[in-house]
Amino acid sequence: MREDYPLFVHWYRTLDWILDAVERFPKSARFSVASRIAEAALDTMDLVVAAIYTKSRTHILDQMNLGIERQRVLFRLSHDRKYISTRQYEHIADALDEAGRMVGGWRKSTT
Repeated sequence: MREDYPLFVHWYRTLDWILDAVERFPKSARFSVASRIAEAALDTMDLVVAAIYTKSRTHILDQMNLGIERQRVLFRLSHDRKYISTRQYEHIADALDEAGRMVGGWRKSTT
């Protein structure tokens, strides 16, 4: 059933990419920036699943948007500090933008 939701499929793939990327962060950043990114990405997946199984999901979708925005900032910082390449940054920025559009569309359809 979860696979019927495009946001679930998209975020599952994005989460897999994020977890793979943060494993390669320098040791000095693994317990700060990398762990924050991984935690935010996992929290977003929790919210996606909660939204699927909840009728009143507006608040959940708002939290999801906030989590995605938090990840944008953390990935920008990661790029500025050279933890990820420009190509990786462009990839994740596109994935986060797409997720944000999906959440926005879902929110719009629920009101």
